[in-house]
Amino acid sequence: MANSASGMAVNDDCKIKFQELKAKRSFRFITFKVNEGTQQVEVDRLGQPGDTYADFVSAMPEGECRYAVYDFDFVTDENCQKSKIFFISWSPDTAKTRFKMLYASSKDRFKRELDGIQVELQATDPSEMTMDIVKARAL
Repeated sequence: MANSASGMAVNDDCKIKFQELKAKRSFRFITFKVNEGTQQVEVDRLGQPGDTYADFVSAMPEGECRYAVYDFDFVTDENCQKSKIFFISWSPDTAKTRFKMLYASSKDRFKRELDGIQVELQATDPSEMTMDIVKARAL
């Protein structure tokens, strides 16, 4: 059930799919959306392991908010292969104010349900989540 102080409830599928991304690397990214009818955060889209960062960015709808996790692989300056899981809160300027507030009030509770997030990023425009920004935050 939803808790008015902490936002929406979290569908169990969100946690299951996140664990699959984290432990098995079954997905490159997952987007989540709030379902007002059920008062829950639900899985919206699953990005396949071969999907690119451009595929992920294009999965963010222009006028709607989303939460997302992205499994980012990179090479450090010491030439070490690493991976970090990003939590991205997508709240475009073009989204309705009511939805932006709903996502903002539910974010912390939802994020706590996903154990293993290493970096958080908030974006209101694609320019705020470019590959350069993601790389800089990962290092």
